[in-house]
Amino acid sequence: MPRHGAAMRHGSNPRLLLRTATGAAHDRVDAAFGGFDLATRDGYTAFLRAQADAFLPVEAAIDRTIALASDMLDDWPQRRRSDALRADLADLGHEPTAMTAAPAIASREALLGAIYVLEGSRLGGTMLARRVPAGMPRRFLTAADPDRWRKLIQILNRALVTQEQQAAAIAAACDVFARFEEGAQRFGRTLPVE
Repeated sequence: MPRHGAAMRHGSNPRLLLRTATGAAHDRVDAAFGGFDLATRDGYTAFLRAQADAFLPVEAAIDRTIALASDMLDDWPQRRRSDALRADLADLGHEPTAMTAAPAIASREALLGAIYVLEGSRLGGTMLARRVPAGMPRRFLTAADPDRWRKLIQILNRALVTQEQQAAAIAAACDVFARFEEGAQRFGRTLPVE
């Protein structure tokens, strides 16, 4: 749940606002994914399947609604990582099994909130890739691009000006974080790697 009091204090800095308001949700996702052993083939495969459970439906929803912000985010096709995730899973002998429904993205602000989470996960992926043994596919985790992150921050600063815009972005980001948490819990506890 967004910490609105903290969020409104940071209203002039949308990135800080999003980070503060989604901090608890982000922490829960980190804790849920922290249970995967990336040093083993089975653990890494389960991790990627859990990522795919949320990532693929969210990215598909963004694909369907990117026209809402195509004037601001013209590099969306280069930001996509679904193909890399599918390729990594294929290399491990699996196809993604997305059980999570795609979110409804009804505004530019919600779109930016969802993209904020996916792009933030790209930054974290670089750190996680270090735990994956040599020889394992890492396209999904090593697709970092600091320039695109900086561009996104500039877009957030221009687009999330009012409290209503900020609230819509926060709600969407929290929804996406919740989907990742659910995927981690589902694949971490109930779906063994075959």
